[in-house]
Amino acid sequence: MKRIIAVTLCFALAFVFPVSARADEAPETSAEAFVLYCVENGEIILSKNENKRMKPASTTKLMTTLLTLEAAAKNDRIITFTDEMTAEGSSMYLEKGEKVRLSDLAAGMMMCSGNDAANAAAISLSGSMEKFSELMNSRAKQIGMKNTCFVTPSGLDDENHYSSAYDLALLMAEALKNEAFSNLTFQKSVPVRFVEPSDKAVTYTNHNRLLKMYDDCIGGKTGYTSEAGRCLVSAARRGCVTLICVTLNDKDDWNDHIALYDNGFSRLSGYQSGDASACFEIPCAGGEKSTVAVMGESDALLIVASGEQEKIKRKIFIDSFAYAPVKKGDVFGKIEYSLDGRRLKTVELVAVEDIGARTVKKNLFQKIKEYFSYG
Repeated sequence: MKRIIAVTLCFALAFVFPVSARADEAPETSAEAFVLYCVENGEIILSKNENKRMKPASTTKLMTTLLTLEAAAKNDRIITFTDEMTAEGSSMYLEKGEKVRLSDLAAGMMMCSGNDAANAAAISLSGSMEKFSELMNSRAKQIGMKNTCFVTPSGLDDENHYSSAYDLALLMAEALKNEAFSNLTFQKSVPVRFVEPSDKAVTYTNHNRLLKMYDDCIGGKTGYTSEAGRCLVSAARRGCVTLICVTLNDKDDWNDHIALYDNGFSRLSGYQSGDASACFEIPCAGGEKSTVAVMGESDALLIVASGEQEKIKRKIFIDSFAYAPVKKGDVFGKIEYSLDGRRLKTVELVAVEDIGARTVKKNLFQKIKEYFSYG
């Protein structure tokens, strides 16, 4: 049986995201398609043609880089550059016979958009670019990218190579979960020391100008071909809110991203609950201790529209008692947050310690009875 405690949120949460004046209208952009996406709640804030299938150009390298870094985490092996890895367009200028590590290829892709680096990673990981495209598309399906088909690891134009603004936002959100990726995409430049020749070292500069133009920017990837136009995927974080902006075929992408971010951040408020430090005690039947302490498994991060924070409801569902033995992490209830009847977040209430079962001492009569009844 569970006890239910219902409370309003005004005293339960810490205000952690400063709110500016709300912008009621979306800014105009030059983009053929765009999306502004909130990572924490998975919602689209602003969009236009967000599911339209378009050429993504070098923003494709978000996927190639992610797969490369995941492989490098298991084995950051040395790659020898070969003729079949050469590519036209942007480059980290690898030459035949030169040797670098997988992680260096990732740096070459994210900093200077090296098509040669993308080809080298694809061939090294899958044996051919065709096989690597199968890996890319399989991962895209896992992420939920429904309007995407990857053909080239670099993003060079192909009639069957396409994605959408929304799909690329999902891809960026997935990539940011990878610590190596999030650290790399945030860098304004990265030095690469070659394995062969051993005396060669090159510092590659990030093409993402937003890292210098917008203080909240935490990374992204540029892209351009004559057919795709200017493409840009970026991410920005303010307080506890992370937004991803994608623009496709946009002649004024830098300024459009800034305008969209300012507008998006003005629309949202972010709150961090104190559930991970909120302690409750419930009776413990048959335990070495008479009660067991439980608290939230984690803090809840709640993202809502500005002005709606006071409408959030917090309900605590907690077991009336526990039976020993109890293991740390055992679940004894939950905390639910909702807004206008819509569930926002659920946090489990878990035991914070082990509690053994109480040993019952037997008298002489019980021991004699147990002896003669054995077998």
